[in-house]
Amino acid sequence: MLESLLTTYGYPILIIGTFLEGETILVLGGVVAHLGYLSLDWVIACGFGGTLIGDQLYFLLGRYRGNTWLAKRPTRQPRIDRVLRIFERHHILLILGFRFLYGLRSVTPFAIGMSNVSYLRYTILNIIGAAVWAISIALAGYYFGRAVETVLGDIKRYEVEFIAAIVGIAMLIWVVHLYRRRRTEHTPS
Repeated sequence: MLESLLTTYGYPILIIGTFLEGETILVLGGVVAHLGYLSLDWVIACGFGGTLIGDQLYFLLGRYRGNTWLAKRPTRQPRIDRVLRIFERHHILLILGFRFLYGLRSVTPFAIGMSNVSYLRYTILNIIGAAVWAISIALAGYYFGRAVETVLGDIKRYEVEFIAAIVGIAMLIWVVHLYRRRRTEHTPS
């Protein structure tokens, strides 16, 4: 049953998960690839596609609706300002590496869209950054699965418990992240 679920829905879940958030779902994808249910190459491709599409969309939203959206949500202004200050000093590095910056990942493409960077420049750098991110995070998950297998031996005997534990931990991390984000948004500056 687990194998059927993973092979049927694994890739679409990866695309949607990396479109929305990213790291946790892609690490899980790497672990599942290590278990043999998904192809590591396709896990990387789905992670790349999901994050690239999401970040291009957020960039365009920032470009064409940024000021209007921000006017309705003034509590987000400090995060946008923080990203734009970093962008002024390190625009190439920020576009290439924002996926690795905890707490700034989701707002960065939106904020960059509000800047004067050209769409073509952003897209080229974003493609490079998405590829590096997808490869490194998926491989981290794959090798994490390998490390666990080294410690536990035949991981297939524990795969349901192992995947359930990872999904549970991932959901806990996600809930804590959402809680912190909402608490920060509702705290007066």
